Amino acid sequence: MLTLKKPYLLYLGDATIPTDAKTACGLRDWCPNDVLGEWSLPAATVSVGLTRIAPAAAAARGAGSFVIGIASVGGKLPDNWLPDIHAAIEAGMDIVSGMHTRLTSFPALVQAAAARGVQLHDVRHTDTRFPAATGRKRMGKRVATVGTDCALGKKYTALALTRALTARGVRATFRATGQTGIMIAGEGIAIDAVVSDFVAGAAETLSPDNAPNHWDVIEGQGSLFHPAYAGVTLGLLHGSQPDAFVLCHDPSRTHIEYFPGFPLPTLDDAIAQYTQAAHITNARAHCVGVSINSSTMSDAAWAAYARDHSRELGLPVCDPLRGGVDAIVDRLIALTPTSV
Repeated sequence: MLTLKKPYLLYLGDATIPTDAKTACGLRDWCPNDVLGEWSLPAATVSVGLTRIAPAAAAARGAGSFVIGIASVGGKLPDNWLPDIHAAIEAGMDIVSGMHTRLTSFPALVQAAAARGVQLHDVRHTDTRFPAATGRKRMGKRVATVGTDCALGKKYTALALTRALTARGVRATFRATGQTGIMIAGEGIAIDAVVSDFVAGAAETLSPDNAPNHWDVIEGQGSLFHPAYAGVTLGLLHGSQPDAFVLCHDPSRTHIEYFPGFPLPTLDDAIAQYTQAAHITNARAHCVGVSINSSTMSDAAWAAYARDHSRELGLPVCDPLRGGVDAIVDRLIALTPTSV
């Protein structure tokens, strides 16, 4: 199992788009005690609100890893970030990246890390060979988070559901499928880096047989409506075989982010299409709630939105960071066997 040295110094590079910093935000929000501060290039306009501290100073304060906190489109690691990464290596920190570009593809980084005795962790990549999916129904209960688009709350929702289920005495495990989730949980599979034929098989591996009253909470990836990333979403959905799913949405968006020619579906259409896709491997799969990123709404606007859409859809409509997900958890508990 991958073990990462903590605490982390989060690196934001030269980011100018806030949603690109979702890895840094996830670590800040879900394992704050493991995060020491942030660092970035002068051109960066994005901050996650942490103390700004240079690599050498962070290492002197005990930082164990320099974590690439950006998850940009395409996952390329820019050359102009390399001096800061070298500085972190020289300071004695491991380097942790969830980018598609491997740290080990830069010979100078490999050489510097070997000389300094530190590790380069490409969290998104693995040498593990996953099997093709079998479609076999596994014991235990599963809930998946799915979305109308990328980067709008699937990970946050899955973590919130896991925390809320556990708090109410229900056994639950967060199953990380992306680089940030893996950094938070300490284990998982970066599903979007698995060869397409084996995505569903990797999802089966990630969520094995369990006790009948145990919930695996499976972090979603991509979106069924995304022109580039729908494939990983479908494979993950089929392999997960969820009994329930939660639709995640950002009402401030009208189109797929970065793809203006692709409008977002309505919530009822999205639920219908996810239900149809999920029924391929679990005919009982159904939506148990909607998770909303309401950060752009006033309190009054959010209250009206949640009320109106809950009435329209016949489902709880929640924001994990603005009131929690208890109404959705109620529905999951109702699906949980009371005896084993």
